[in-house]
Amino acid sequence: MKTGFADRVKKAAAAIPTGFRPETAVILGSGLSGIVDGLGYHEISYAQIPEFPKPTVAGHKGVLCLSGKNAIMAGRFHYYEGFSMDDVVLPVFVLRELGVKNLILTNAAGGINPRFNPGDLVLIVDHINMLGTNPFIGPNPAGADGLPLGDRFFDMSDVYSRDLRAIAWSCAKVPPKEGVYAAMTGPSYETPAEVRMLKAMGADLVGMSTVPEAITARYLGMRVLGISCVTNMAAGIGTTPLDHAEVVGVGKRVETELKQLIFGVLSRLEIQGGA
Repeated sequence: MKTGFADRVKKAAAAIPTGFRPETAVILGSGLSGIVDGLGYHEISYAQIPEFPKPTVAGHKGVLCLSGKNAIMAGRFHYYEGFSMDDVVLPVFVLRELGVKNLILTNAAGGINPRFNPGDLVLIVDHINMLGTNPFIGPNPAGADGLPLGDRFFDMSDVYSRDLRAIAWSCAKVPPKEGVYAAMTGPSYETPAEVRMLKAMGADLVGMSTVPEAITARYLGMRVLGISCVTNMAAGIGTTPLDHAEVVGVGKRVETELKQLIFGVLSRLEIQGGA
């Protein structure tokens, strides 16, 4: 990470009203921002948060919603938008600065596993980083005391919390599927040959996000729950050309089911005191 990153985190966190200190946060993926409509949460536009970029992708509102023990980011930053990795993962550092212990990452994904269908919700059990980079290339970020915020070489053997997945299973009305998520840079969709490669590597899903944030959360000691919404079948698996409008449309279609699942998990964590 670049020199001065810790100062960026402090500036952004200082813009959040002191009355909000969430323990669990949600980052919503493409086409899923509508989940926050009508919640009555306190909303802060990303434009009001210093150091936050502005999302450029349809389906990402660019609003931080806060209420009690929870925070919901309606919109994320992607590497393919031209943002640096520092920009992409900045919100995760800010959420941790606010006190967040649990991070729920959602995304729209292409289905590689033939058992999946558009509209399925899939709990992520592991990931494959095909972005060609890592958020922690560069100096190990330090806190105000000058000490590193985490280990330089940190373990990635259990990124997606089994405990949080168990809670998600218990809250789901329809039993979710599980799978391995692969992250590619985008913004072009994958070729059929690339999808065959990913399938051979053990991937069940493919998308263009989530992995940098999951790596960062792991570095910061946060528990992670990953939920993919299968919005289309990946190239060569399905028979129709891929289209972002389809991604957003399917995201809207499963919004009710995903909202029920997310808020079920949030309620359970509130009862447990965030532990």
